[in-house]
Amino acid sequence: MRRPSPLPQPPSPSARPAADKAGARAARPSPPDGEMTDAAAGAVLVDADDAPTTPVVPLGSPAPLPLSPTAGVEESAPASDGEAADVGFREVWKAARARRKALRAEIRRFTVRQRRRRALWLGAAASVVILALATVGAAYSPLFAVQQISVVGAEQLDAAAVADALSGQLGTPLPLVDESEVKAELVAFPLIETYALEARPPHELVVRIVERTPVGLIETRAGYTLVDGAGVALSTTATPSAGTPVLTVRGGVDSDAFAAVGQVMRSLPDDIRAQVTEVSATTPDDVTLALGGTNTQVVWGSAERSARKALVLQTAMAGRPPADVATYDVSSPDAVVIR
Repeated sequence: MRRPSPLPQPPSPSARPAADKAGARAARPSPPDGEMTDAAAGAVLVDADDAPTTPVVPLGSPAPLPLSPTAGVEESAPASDGEAADVGFREVWKAARARRKALRAEIRRFTVRQRRRRALWLGAAASVVILALATVGAAYSPLFAVQQISVVGAEQLDAAAVADALSGQLGTPLPLVDESEVKAELVAFPLIETYALEARPPHELVVRIVERTPVGLIETRAGYTLVDGAGVALSTTATPSAGTPVLTVRGGVDSDAFAAVGQVMRSLPDDIRAQVTEVSATTPDDVTLALGGTNTQVVWGSAERSARKALVLQTAMAGRPPADVATYDVSSPDAVVIR
């Protein structure tokens, strides 16, 4: 049996016929006259197909420098030591200054709202302080000095006399009115029980007084002394004044009986109080009133439930006038006895 012959292999580039290489050399142009050939210049001609992978360097030429990342960047020549130090200091100083300016600009940009809010708060606080100082300064200045004194609540007292007694406060700024001096002047008026000062800018000082309520006359060696419910002497006359009851109380104005009489007299309505001519009491539980003109007696008893007793007595007197009654007994307001 006949064996098959092997297939021919394709020729490799290195195994090309020498004739092809010679033809390629012949096809190359010859250098012009007067120029050196590659062989004369010391260069080695290498076929393109036989060229090695590394670059071919002609003999006698300097070796190429290796490529670096900074290839193509122009480098400056080194400066001297003194010049480098001088230039470096200025550049560093300028760079630091520029950095500080940039940092300040960034801080201002990011804190503009905070600085604006702080400025508003500071402005408001400054306005309040300035307003307060201006108000205080104006209040303590002659712009708010006392030029008029008004007395309110005087019924038995002469309001003009009270105002004249306080005339020393005229010209004084309203906040600087001396209350101790005012009190010293008002002590001279026994009828004044309490008082209050009120400033009405710009120039008026108002004095509100509460007068004492007289309850009767106490017979003394000097005459008849008008007293209030606390036993304070208001005035003294040689004879009893009309319309004011005479008080006969055991123990005087410092006793419990007098305190009960004062409470009873303050609880009476004005129309009944005007009819009372005498009041007597030996103890706090046996207060008795005498109605003038008819000599009618009112047995009051103790000062407890005086408001209720006054209302019951007023109703009883409206139903049965004192002219037809000898005694009203209201010591027990739930069971009034009329005789």
